[in-house]
Amino acid sequence: MLMRDFLMRPFGLKSGMHEPDNADVIGIFPVIARDNTSITLGLNDRHLDFRLVIELEPTSGEQTHIHAITIVKRHNIFGRLYLATITPFHNRIVPAMLNSAYAA
Repeated sequence: MLMRDFLMRPFGLKSGMHEPDNADVIGIFPVIARDNTSITLGLNDRHLDFRLVIELEPTSGEQTHIHAITIVKRHNIFGRLYLATITPFHNRIVPAMLNSAYAA
């Protein structure tokens, strides 16, 4: 995240190090909505709006499936370039995080 913040600062993307005052925040992401089985996190920026939805789906027995849904609205070329840059990392990091949650 430090490298992302450093590289993206000239383009006006918000820093992950800044947390809004009086906000419910998980990591760097403000909580937009939550209920018993899901939580929605997100940020709006000049270049793109980002949402992450985590859903829990109880199954038979003591297992729970975890679903991660990412929604991005790109506003301009900088949003498109940023998304193209991070997508390969995102495609590796999210499954690894979900597998880690599964193993815990």
